[in-house]
Amino acid sequence: MRKKIRGAAALATATAAVLTLGGAAEARPADWDRCPDGAVCIYPEGKDPEADPAVNPTDVYWSYGAHNLRNQTGMHWVYNNQTGGASANLCTQYNGGGCGDPIAAGVAVYADLTPINSVRLNRP
Repeated sequence: MRKKIRGAAALATATAAVLTLGGAAEARPADWDRCPDGAVCIYPEGKDPEADPAVNPTDVYWSYGAHNLRNQTGMHWVYNNQTGGASANLCTQYNGGGCGDPIAAGVAVYADLTPINSVRLNRP
């Protein structure tokens, strides 16, 4: 009987934790919601997703490693919406070479992509 009660209590605790985390995820600012969880997103040149929540990213990257950019110049918001502490870098060379400082998970930067030729997604 005690095992059943402990099991029920554990299930209730786990359910409450999932509901709490689900609520926290929904409480994120709506202005960045267009970048899916687990991805790194680049927004259109000069567009501020914080000021205009309807702005969609032009590029969405999911897989770890380097991703070469095409036709990205000027100032853009880049949002690292990866999970588990994964970082991202903006790199001046193709295929992930010449990378700048890492962008931590959950951080957006406003960067000039004119000299940037690739984005690298890093495992935690």
